Amino acid sequence: MKARGRTIGLHALLVVGAILAASPLLWMVSASLMHSGEANTSPPPLLPHSPTLVHYRALFTSLNLGRYFLNSLIIATGGTVMAVLITGMAGYAFAKLRFRGRQSVFRALLAGMVIPGQVAMLPMFILLREMGLINTLFGAMIPVLAPIYGIFLVRQYALSIPDDLLDAARLDGASEFRVFRSIVLPSLGPVLATLGVFTFLSAWNDFMWPLIVLSDDARYNLPVALANLAGEHVQDVELMMAGAVVTVVPVFIAFLFLQRYYIQGIMAGSVKG
Repeated sequence: MKARGRTIGLHALLVVGAILAASPLLWMVSASLMHSGEANTSPPPLLPHSPTLVHYRALFTSLNLGRYFLNSLIIATGGTVMAVLITGMAGYAFAKLRFRGRQSVFRALLAGMVIPGQVAMLPMFILLREMGLINTLFGAMIPVLAPIYGIFLVRQYALSIPDDLLDAARLDGASEFRVFRSIVLPSLGPVLATLGVFTFLSAWNDFMWPLIVLSDDARYNLPVALANLAGEHVQDVELMMAGAVVTVVPVFIAFLFLQRYYIQGIMAGSVKG
């Protein structure tokens, strides 16, 4: 009975914690369905008196949020696909390929992890300006294409791939690219899925770098567009909440669908590590 009481108390605390964590998000959704000015009353209502979708219609008609949504989708999806491919190849190379300076380059990369990302923004901006990539969606993807922590994670995971398996494929005449595509890439699946989730979330929610590199408002992603929207409609709380829902809900749904791959990657990494 004593153990059962502790279990019930623990579950009750977890339920209370989950409600407290989810309540701001739930109220955000509720406020987005309220009429203008309803959320500004004191105290604010928990539920709308008569739900309306007028703010969502305004976002996608007069405020053109659909374009910003598409920009975010292109940046996050394109950046994630390229990041998974680049970090997969780089991590495998540092783990299994022998070339001069491998350890020195890898140590230099690890040293770069202690440098704040904000410090690299100015030289990165100057470099992209010289390359003509300022105010482009590809330029907004650059910071997530080859994250050092991603290369490190893949490299540590790739160390567990047996050398005998790779050597046998090479003896059978497989090219290095065929070895990577047919043997290494499937073996790295769990860690690449985990990295893909992190990268997508980071690219989707990124605000600072798109604000710096994108000057044309037609190329803004959702966080930048929502910040500008808040400046123009600061009193329209319900409209802001609708914009926040459009920004948060898609990535939340994507995480729900991908969480099993994320958990598999974490568990596989702990077992192999």
